[in-house]
Amino acid sequence: MPALLGLLDAACGRGPAAVVDAGRPGQAIQLWDPHDLEVHPAAEAPAAGSGTGAARDRNPGGRGGALPAYVRRPHDELLVELVVSAEDGNNGMAVLVGSSSTGKTRACWEAVQPLAAAGWRLWHPFEPTRADAALTSMRRVAPRTVVWLNDAQHYFGGENGERIAAAVHGLLTDASRSPVLIVGTLWPESADTYMAPPRSGELDPHSQVRGLLAGRLIALPDSFDGTAIKEAEAFAAAGDRQLAHALKHSDNGRLTQFLAGAPELLRRYSTAAPPVRAMLEVAMDARRLGAGVHLPARFIEQAVEDYLSDEEYDDLADNWPDQAFADVTRPVQGRLAPLRRVRPRTAQSTPAEEAAPVPSYRLADYLEQHGRRRRARLCPPESFWQAAHDHLSPEELTSLAEAARSRHRFQWAEQLAQQASCSGNANVLVRIAEIRRTDGALNEADRLIQRAAETGNTTALISLAIARENAGHREEAEQLAQRAAEAGDSKGLGQLAEMRESHRDPKGAEELALRAASLGNTSPLIRLAEARELAGAHQSAERLCQLAANAGDATGLVRVAAIRETLGARNGAQKLYQLAARVGNASALVRLAVQREKAGDRTGAEQLAWQAANAGQSFALVRLAEMREAAGAQEAAEKLARQAIEAGHRFALVRIATIRQAAGDHKGAERLYRQAAESGNPSATARLTEMTEAAGEPEAAERLALHAAKAGNPSALARLADQREAAGDPRTAEKLALLAAEAGDTSALARMAEMRELTRDTEGAERLARQAAAVGNPSALMRLADIREAAGDSNGAEKLARLAADAGDIHALARVAMMRAMAGDTRQAEQLARLAADAGNPSALAQLAERKAAAARNDSRPMLHGPDSDASAVPVAR
Repeated sequence: MPALLGLLDAACGRGPAAVVDAGRPGQAIQLWDPHDLEVHPAAEAPAAGSGTGAARDRNPGGRGGALPAYVRRPHDELLVELVVSAEDGNNGMAVLVGSSSTGKTRACWEAVQPLAAAGWRLWHPFEPTRADAALTSMRRVAPRTVVWLNDAQHYFGGENGERIAAAVHGLLTDASRSPVLIVGTLWPESADTYMAPPRSGELDPHSQVRGLLAGRLIALPDSFDGTAIKEAEAFAAAGDRQLAHALKHSDNGRLTQFLAGAPELLRRYSTAAPPVRAMLEVAMDARRLGAGVHLPARFIEQAVEDYLSDEEYDDLADNWPDQAFADVTRPVQGRLAPLRRVRPRTAQSTPAEEAAPVPSYRLADYLEQHGRRRRARLCPPESFWQAAHDHLSPEELTSLAEAARSRHRFQWAEQLAQQASCSGNANVLVRIAEIRRTDGALNEADRLIQRAAETGNTTALISLAIARENAGHREEAEQLAQRAAEAGDSKGLGQLAEMRESHRDPKGAEELALRAASLGNTSPLIRLAEARELAGAHQSAERLCQLAANAGDATGLVRVAAIRETLGARNGAQKLYQLAARVGNASALVRLAVQREKAGDRTGAEQLAWQAANAGQSFALVRLAEMREAAGAQEAAEKLARQAIEAGHRFALVRIATIRQAAGDHKGAERLYRQAAESGNPSATARLTEMTEAAGEPEAAERLALHAAKAGNPSALARLADQREAAGDPRTAEKLALLAAEAGDTSALARMAEMRELTRDTEGAERLARQAAAVGNPSALMRLADIREAAGDSNGAEKLARLAADAGDIHALARVAMMRAMAGDTRQAEQLARLAADAGNPSALAQLAERKAAAARNDSRPMLHGPDSDASAVPVAR
């Protein structure tokens, strides 16, 4: 019995086991309440005479009330695979992407339950803020821990997002802490922001986040498919009253949204009294422009004023705030409310707050997302900015200052940023300096950077070091860069090294690069080596690469070797590859494996490829498989491809099948595609779809494409739609394109719209482009506008651009404004430009101002009219 009690204590974090675990973040999974992990409380069903069934007993809801039975869908199978892999000792990560209230957090909660029985812990980085908790404690995560990153935009979206992504990557690659499992959730718009590559010449603010999330995102559908509906009906028949209620009152399979109270929340908002509606719109605007989750009551109350008309404001009762807060926090179903009061925790309160706690409120997720969509083109009125200035935190003010600047509210941008800087936050000072530099106030920008540098801010120190270097004050520049490096940011040393190299001071450049390497940053050494290799200084380049390798980074050897190989110096390249391979560099091992294969040494090639695979480069096995397939050794190629899959390269068989298909061996290709598809590869299913369609089996092709879409890859449906359109079957093509769009791929609708436009079916083109816009792709309308404009149809182009603007494309608004300006309608141009600025795109106002200035210089009629015509001083819209 004592032994059993000891095991129970260990599982629940009690007794001696708790002392051992004291330094580890998190607690036993079974000690968590799902609602404390932000699983939405479910709407309560009306009371009924019958009791709850067995299905409900399996899903205790904790303090937030009972959860309905859980209906598994295709994304759950992917999570199951991840959890099984974690149980086997492997690290893993998945982030579920879906709209609000689609079941993301509940899916994560259900997925980790098997780990509870195995004694795993769960850590939810939350206090004092999510970002702070993640940064300070990620390094203490121990094996057999689930890291819970719900609403991952709070971790990856702020100024520390890249550092947190690097910390998560470090955890996943640290064998000493295996196994760990990281699960998170994201809204689609956040995922799109992080995964979008930067435009040419722009900084890349999310490079680490994008690298971390690549291949780890799992899309959730907005609704239940037929299979899931049937399972829900079975649970309802077994006594689950919540599911039965949801099935009866929801349509289009949107059960999770109904259970989260979405329809009732929207009804409450749309029918609310003016002050309540205004409070919700203040909260919507605050969240979409960058304010925190918890909004102070004083901010909401003050901001409301300009959201009300004169008549509505005059009709307010003396105690209207109390009445409005009581109304807006009244639950709609269970614990759901449009605004929920957040009680400050005693442990986090200052003495003043303990004496007079300031209540804060959190907007319901579904209303937040509704506001992001419906209010995207609106700029908040003046009372909003003033209330933010008076009541929000420096971090929030910094974000709102950026939002104000992008909406051409320059005066508010500066006021908010200045208010934020009063806290002494050096990051805010740097941001204000950027704003002032953009506005042309260079001296003031330099002064602010100096102030930030005096606080030790590394970004400011590096910026100041570069300025001192350019001014010829080298010693001071080095001291500043060294201060930044000692504070944890050695980029400045690397930048100075490159500047010295460009100024023909190779010795000074090397000294700085070596100082950076001593602090763990070898990239300056590698960049110097590449520059010298390209300049023909081969010995110097090789010496620098060796120094980097001695510091633990052999990538320089590989990169310089690749330069030599490109220039034809194969012997020199071979030598460097061998040096890098000796220290286990995976890229070098891949190169050498390929060379051995070309030389006919297949055994040696495989040995090197396996070394590379064990070092994380499973592509080496794939490359050998492709070479053997091309040489006709099909059996050997398939064997290596399967080994590559075991090593982690899930597309190996697909690549071999593609080569076989190109060679005309359709039967062999189909066999491999089927094997890959059966192992869960959606890309293989898409290829099979194309082959099946080409073989004259359209119904079978559609079944395969639908299967692929349910598995998270709607591209098969999109490509099949293209094939049907090209084959002269537009009706079926449209049907398939719409199905693909519903599954997340709108490309087929956009392509079909262009094809019909080019064949002069303008009505069909517009219909398809509108459908694409309706499911989130207004760019299809803009593409048609471009085609019509190029054809000389300016009226038709403007019509489509207006439709794109109505669908939420802020760039389209600016385009229409310039079209109106070019047509001579300057008043309408200015109105549209102001609307574009309200939505966050001030480019049209800037262009109109330039046209006005050019017209003034030419003594011609001004472009803008009236006392408010200066584009740099646009009045705030009320």
